[in-house]
Amino acid sequence: MTTLPAHPAADRRAEATDVACTHCSLPVPAGLVEHGAEQQFCCGACRIAYAAIRECGLDAYYDLRRRLEADATPASASGHRFAEFDDEVFAERHVRTMPDGLRTCELYVEGVHCAACVWLVERLSRVVPGVVGARLDLGRSLVSLVWDPTRVELSAVARGLDRLGYRPHPATQRRARESRKQADRASLIRIGVAGACAGNVMLLAAALYSGMLDGIEDSTRHAFRLLSAGIGLVAILWPGRVFFQGALAALRARTWHLDMPIAIALGAGTVTGVIFALRGEGEIYFDSVTMLVFLLLFGRWLQERGMRAAADSIDLRNALTPTTTHRVETDGTCRDIPTEAVEAGDTVEVRVGETCPVDGVVVSGTTHIDQAVLTGEPRPIAVGEGDAVPAGAVNTTSVLRVRAQAVGAETRIGRVLDSIARLSRERLPVIGRADRVAKPFVIVVTSLAALCMLIWLHRGWELALDHATALLIVACPCALALATPLVTAVAIGDSARRGRLIKGADVFDRMRLCSRVFLDKTGTVTQGRFEVRSISGDRCLVPLAAAVERETPHPIAGAIAALDVSREASEVEVRIGQGVAGTVDGARVAVGKRGYVEAMTGTDCECLTADAAAAIGLGQSAVFVADSSGRCAVIALGDEIREDARAMIDELKAGGRRVSILSGDNPDTVRLIAARLGLGPEDAIGGMSPDEKLGVIEHALLEGPVAMVGDGVNDAAALAKATCGIAVHGGAEASLAAADVYITEDDLGQITDLADGSHRVVRAVKACLTVSLGYNTVAASIALAGLMSPLLAAVLMPASSLTVVLMALGLGRSAARAPR
Repeated sequence: MTTLPAHPAADRRAEATDVACTHCSLPVPAGLVEHGAEQQFCCGACRIAYAAIRECGLDAYYDLRRRLEADATPASASGHRFAEFDDEVFAERHVRTMPDGLRTCELYVEGVHCAACVWLVERLSRVVPGVVGARLDLGRSLVSLVWDPTRVELSAVARGLDRLGYRPHPATQRRARESRKQADRASLIRIGVAGACAGNVMLLAAALYSGMLDGIEDSTRHAFRLLSAGIGLVAILWPGRVFFQGALAALRARTWHLDMPIAIALGAGTVTGVIFALRGEGEIYFDSVTMLVFLLLFGRWLQERGMRAAADSIDLRNALTPTTTHRVETDGTCRDIPTEAVEAGDTVEVRVGETCPVDGVVVSGTTHIDQAVLTGEPRPIAVGEGDAVPAGAVNTTSVLRVRAQAVGAETRIGRVLDSIARLSRERLPVIGRADRVAKPFVIVVTSLAALCMLIWLHRGWELALDHATALLIVACPCALALATPLVTAVAIGDSARRGRLIKGADVFDRMRLCSRVFLDKTGTVTQGRFEVRSISGDRCLVPLAAAVERETPHPIAGAIAALDVSREASEVEVRIGQGVAGTVDGARVAVGKRGYVEAMTGTDCECLTADAAAAIGLGQSAVFVADSSGRCAVIALGDEIREDARAMIDELKAGGRRVSILSGDNPDTVRLIAARLGLGPEDAIGGMSPDEKLGVIEHALLEGPVAMVGDGVNDAAALAKATCGIAVHGGAEASLAAADVYITEDDLGQITDLADGSHRVVRAVKACLTVSLGYNTVAASIALAGLMSPLLAAVLMPASSLTVVLMALGLGRSAARAPR
């Protein structure tokens, strides 16, 4: 989804008045107040939306919003024509034709935030004739449209949404969603059949239990038992077969899975129940068996929905490339098409303020591009004909034409997002414990069932089989299989909504174990926005240093590059963690650490060590500059400490964690910054190259699990090696790919929330495991003693499962929320 510019109303908050916008209720900027006018608007988009709503007789929207006390949100009408929505490729990928000739499509819409928005969007047919229906999924901002193509084109429908203030965008991954819908439909059918079977068998069981007290005719009793068996077989052979398939798959893979004890319980209950139903005596337990199938299927569906919600949050927050592209045709004109229709070799036009949709090479034009999404550095860099431009880069200066080399998932940003999606499917070790207990669970429960048979065999094999079957059913790990995945699924989804994208459920367990946290300095505990404070030595070197630094994305480089734009550098070489060197006006110029600069230019910088030390003593970074003619200089730069850094460090320390700064900056500067943050010199580690940072992490891992927090390429190896790697807001591509967690908001408090929340999530998982295993122990003991009646089993089994499921849902949601 293309990143939109800030809303006009937001840009003029300083001059806002007490006059409220008639549409969105936000303050109207002073310059837009129309004195004497009944309606006032904060921007043109709100004026357009208000007019459209009034024209179509939908004024009730405003009354509904007032009753709901919905948050004020300005309209986002763009005036775009949406011609690309009528493209054949778009139709092939996003539109489906129904049997009656109507067409249907799903679109993401901006700006929906409350029930009033749902009410308005779902009345789109009154705004655009030809629209048959519109249904809005508020949680995913996804509207499902049905329209008559003989009366209206999709572009007109999109313009109608845009006029209402809800700009539409193509919903990506249509095939994946269709596959998901089919899987959901199959799951819901299974749940529905299982629920119907359970409900009917429970009614028959209620009649049979009543007959035990008040009497029932033998023929009726026998018919009810046979009918219960028939319905129970339907539940087992149709919706319940998934558990047997899972158990067989585990056997083939020679591994243990919770489906195995579940299948044993279901199989034993069904076989015994059928035998006793045919014999006309003994307990049949089909009420418990069918309820077990229903609850297990329902719990798995809830788990899948929770995990999917987390995945959807990640997907929607990382829509970093545009959905529409200006493709250059053979005659030189531009045609708007869906980005999905672009192929390698196509030439696309990227206009000022737009995001590049492809990885490619510039074929015409010169401009500056902002690659912050990939590099973490917001300073634009110059590109021209023959230069590479990545997808996700924002064009800031002039029109550019780019020949596509990679599109979609094959782009750099696409590969990063794919890695996030892939890692997000990992499982939590605590949940793994639920599967690991499958082996002892099967052994213990089957052994107890055999023991129960032996204990009661002297009373007859029917009674012994009855008690053994009761034990297998009530000891089935239903709650164990349901609860633990739900805790982490809910916690991941809630964390994503709060600004923490957690790539794998195992992160909670790993972060909980981390007793030491390493923090990068630049861009993590400091602002990452350097300013030049002083220049010592030969100032004639400043334009040369600026030319060389213009080719590297480090924050320090940005501050130096901004000093002068008169020169150009060639043969630029970057050594990560050391500096950069290049040729300017025929001279070799190097910028960076003293040792690197001297080695690259042969110039002795000893005369400036006192100036560098003075800058470092003030907490500044000292950068050496030299050229091959023997000239040298020192540029001192300052980077302010973030306001929330001290609070974050204090909270981590209060939680029993040791906190250290691990930086490539001068050791003296790092020690001074650490002291201001309440850290001792032993926790101020400076002058580290990327390899040396990796070495520090490896050494620390020998003493126990560690977490690493960083934002740049320098930190990528350390982030990947640490027990838990955390990339902060604005991080570089390499750090995003290497990290386990991505903080999407500019808030270091998210790190302490993650640390504290991890403990709560794991405690919640353990609590659910304890309750589930405790129930199984008590129930098995009662069954072993022969005291488990059919009625008691029918009540205890679903009650225990529902209790643990509700407990898991509540604990998972509260565990992800840290008090701030």
